[in-house]
This record gives sequence, structure tokens and C-alpha cells, in this order.
Amino acid sequence: MPHRSRLAVLLLDLPPDQHAAGRDFWSAATGHPAEPDATDEKWHSLGSFAGGFHLEVQRTGAGTPPRWHVDIETDDIPAEVARLEALGARRLADMGRFWQLTDPAGLVFCVVGIQTGDEFERHATTWP
Repeated sequence: MPHRSRLAVLLLDLPPDQHAAGRDFWSAATGHPAEPDATDEKWHSLGSFAGGFHLEVQRTGAGTPPRWHVDIETDDIPAEVARLEALGARRLADMGRFWQLTDPAGLVFCVVGIQTGDEFERHATTWP
């Protein structure tokens, strides 16, 4: 059965001691205010950019190095994980509601459910 997915979110993962500086820098660099998430103090959104692509900043736990990662949103997480594995991705961790994977070079990314509503509908690719 076909499913859909799209590259939806670029996340800046920052440990606690670098979170505020990184958040403030990217807010100023992009001209987008860093809006706190009302339900999670670890998240700030810099909003939507071209094609509905979102930029988010998340405070990670101590010991996680600063890094960028992307979220691929999909209407069928198991099907998308299987599709990406066939392309060379490797499962890293089942996070409950989403999967953390690595690409063939070892870069971390996540496969998540639909997060962007209308933008998903406009920009998602349908896979057989």
C-alpha cells in the first residue's frame, strides 16, 4: 500500500550549556523569533521557511554533542523506515512514537508522524 513522506524539520540539538546561545544565534541569523513550545521547555521553533520546511532548536541531555538532524514525517512510520533501510539507513533506536536512524554515513535522523498538517499535504512524496 502506498505511503507518503517528506523532509520536514531541521533540528539543532544542543546540550544544556549551549542551548540558549545557539537558539539566540540562529534566531538572529535567520530573523525568525525563537518561539518556546508551550508543552515542552526543551523546544523552541524558528518557524517555517521555504516549502514549509521548519527549523527547530531542542535542548538535549548533557553528553550529546551539538549537531543538526532532520526529521522525515510520514503517514506510515513502519513503511517509511523499511523504505529507508532498503536505501541503506540503519535503525538506531525505537523512541516509542518515532524511530531514530542513521544514514549510510552515520548521520542521525528521525522518522516521525505527520507534524506539519497542510504543509505535509502540499509537499509529501507518494511512495509505492
